[in-house]
Amino acid sequence: MDWSRRGYHAQRWAARGALLAAALAVATPLVYGGLRGLALLVLGAAGLGLSAAAVWWTLTLRGPLRWGAALVAVCVPAALLALFAVTLFWALLVSLALWGLAVWSGRYALRGTGGHAPARERRLPPPRKPVLIMNPRSGGGKVGRFRLREKAERLGARVVLLEPGQQHDVTELARRAVADGADLLGAAGGDGTQALVAAVAAEHDVPFLVISAGTRNHFALDLGLDRGNPAACLDALTDGVELRVDLGFAGDQPFVNNASFGAYAAIVQSPAYRDDKIGTSLEMLPDLLTGQQGPRLVAHAGDTTLTAPQAVLVSNNPYRTGDPFGLGRRERLDSGTLGVLGVKVEGAISAAALLLNPDPAGLTVLAAPEVVVEADRDEIEAGVDGEAMVLPAPVHCRVAPGALRVRVPRKRPGVAPGPPRLDWRRLRKLAATVGRTAAPTHLHWPRHRHRPRHPDSPDRQETPTSGTGPSGT
Repeated sequence: MDWSRRGYHAQRWAARGALLAAALAVATPLVYGGLRGLALLVLGAAGLGLSAAAVWWTLTLRGPLRWGAALVAVCVPAALLALFAVTLFWALLVSLALWGLAVWSGRYALRGTGGHAPARERRLPPPRKPVLIMNPRSGGGKVGRFRLREKAERLGARVVLLEPGQQHDVTELARRAVADGADLLGAAGGDGTQALVAAVAAEHDVPFLVISAGTRNHFALDLGLDRGNPAACLDALTDGVELRVDLGFAGDQPFVNNASFGAYAAIVQSPAYRDDKIGTSLEMLPDLLTGQQGPRLVAHAGDTTLTAPQAVLVSNNPYRTGDPFGLGRRERLDSGTLGVLGVKVEGAISAAALLLNPDPAGLTVLAAPEVVVEADRDEIEAGVDGEAMVLPAPVHCRVAPGALRVRVPRKRPGVAPGPPRLDWRRLRKLAATVGRTAAPTHLHWPRHRHRPRHPDSPDRQETPTSGTGPSGT
């Protein structure tokens, strides 16, 4: 039995184990508790629905009713946990353990299926005249704390420091650097600063260096960079490789992460938001979520139309959706598509359906090359890579495939591949197969391990990598 056959048999039996463990996880409390166990499961589902409805009331009501709803949202789950623990203590522990086993076995069975082709990275000579734009206020002062300016200058880069308290046109600074002969542009700051400099780099087809000196740095995370040590990003100046990734646009505004429309975008426009985020949100959400304030949005993405959603998030490549621990992460940055997440909740029942329904009608998740966001007014409030903006309506969001040349360190943490989405229908099909004919084709060794070079291909070294992670040595 060869390697591919052994691997497929292991996956098939893992699928069978996942289905068995899931069935036992549901059956254990029913068998242990009898009719009482069944009643508790029904009560638990009802309690979760009530909790979700209470969260909706907390966000859309004011005064004493809001605090009463918040109390229900907290107390009902706590009471359910206590009731389950007292009534089905051992059965509950066994059921949770079996469910964990089912999830692990199911993901093992589906590993490697539906994966994307590995990205490619190029080794190129170090830049001769790099220019780095640094925001010393980003990330609580990471530029100074990690001595990024001093290290960059020792490596031969020219640093343009954004002086605190002064207004700077980052786009103009980047264009001036290219006009002066810069052969690499870099930015140390948040995603908003990164996007502005990246757009200029893409416009002039020069490499772009990401320095993770912001607060969250989602773009750096999805590139596999070290967010805890932004100084390590500067290693790309001397020992770097180049990746081709996509760049998003909301109208004329570039974004490396996402552009949001709706409730959140309206809240961040408030002058009081930066000083009191929670208070401002609680004050504005009731009118925004019930449609009494803010624009009425209509979003068109491919063949799908979202009418009057409370929020629309358009991302530069889709986010992971099947892994709760990977939310906010992107598997790749070079798919040439936008991710679209739309939320429309029309009341407490709709809010409960978001939690209880595995495929709720109020949640839209899809991918499209272009998204058009319309409104019943001339301008739309938007949050573009965390920056509050007002854009003329309609807003055409698009992606420029492979427009950005990103230079990253050859040695970097990389992007951990996300676990496969737990698809029970695929697990049933895999568990039911008998012969080798159903084995995924990716398990078979290819006939040709090396693809011949095209005679007209450029003379450069290209190394395949997994996603945007580090290359092998």
